[in-house]
Amino acid sequence: MNESILEPTLPIIDPHHHLWDLRPLVHAFPEPRHPFIETLADAAYYTFDQLQADTRGGHNVIGTIFMECGAFYDPARGEDLKVVGEVEFVNGVAAQGASGLYGAYRPCAAIVGHANLTRGSAAGEVLDALQAASSRFVGIRHQGAWDPDPEVLGPPFHAPEGLYGDSRFREGFVELGRRGLTFDAWVLEPQLGDVLDLAEAFPDQPIVLDHCGTPLNIASYSGTLDDNFERWRASIRALAECENISVKLGGLAMPFCGMPANGPAKDLGSEELTAMWKPYVETCIEAFGTDRAMFESNYPVDRWGASYPVLWNAFKRITKGASASEKHALYAGNAARTYKIEYLLPDT
Repeated sequence: MNESILEPTLPIIDPHHHLWDLRPLVHAFPEPRHPFIETLADAAYYTFDQLQADTRGGHNVIGTIFMECGAFYDPARGEDLKVVGEVEFVNGVAAQGASGLYGAYRPCAAIVGHANLTRGSAAGEVLDALQAASSRFVGIRHQGAWDPDPEVLGPPFHAPEGLYGDSRFREGFVELGRRGLTFDAWVLEPQLGDVLDLAEAFPDQPIVLDHCGTPLNIASYSGTLDDNFERWRASIRALAECENISVKLGGLAMPFCGMPANGPAKDLGSEELTAMWKPYVETCIEAFGTDRAMFESNYPVDRWGASYPVLWNAFKRITKGASASEKHALYAGNAARTYKIEYLLPDT
């Protein structure tokens, strides 16, 4: 759907997108496939050209932050260090943008990679290698998504149950703080207590909760968004009591969340998306404030529910009544501060 770009001069730092070539993976899954696999099939090849086409499509995206996704691991480094390949690949994309050939826009100005924290203190070796691979590397994500219903997540995921409470994981988690690195947490709504326990155990470690805590509207959770909204809201408010947690506002167009339920729905307008997403986004902003929340595209995964221009239009509709300073924080400032790329911010 084509829409006029709302607030086209508002600076945006997109703090959560992926780059990958998943064509071999997608083709490996038999029919019928989980909706998430269908999402990946729709954007199985998403690298610099696709990212640039989306982010330069009308909104004033001045920079982006790459989020780990298992892209281009280097098996020659061995099982533990193969993750360095992803950071090296993304650093090359960032170098393309930093050349100035594409204007002032800076893709992948910060890089969030992956390290297996269940290695305990030995994870420090991997973190050191990631830091050596790129000065843009700022932290990791070790996703903990799990559900007793295997149809919720489908084949690609399934972290161990209770991962964030595991003693070996927490031993590795300590290594982040020793290096001044961030941690992105992805869990499903019923697991939000796991993030709360982790944040309370490590009050000095910055933690970013991805995707509004991932409310569920898939598989055995289909049709339960309204039933579980108050439980989700209570969890978000409890998490917001931890000053070391920030929240990413987005991810709601994923098939897990089912907003819309029947994707891919690229022709849905921003007004329709706003109606679905507003209760979740406003709850998060009310809880965390405008200084610990940031809008994200989660692209290309959220292509399930919205084109890139329409997605940001929907966000801007939600924040229509916010002040200029609040918008600056939500759309660019908080991401820049959290991921240490404040040099990108325009003078305000």
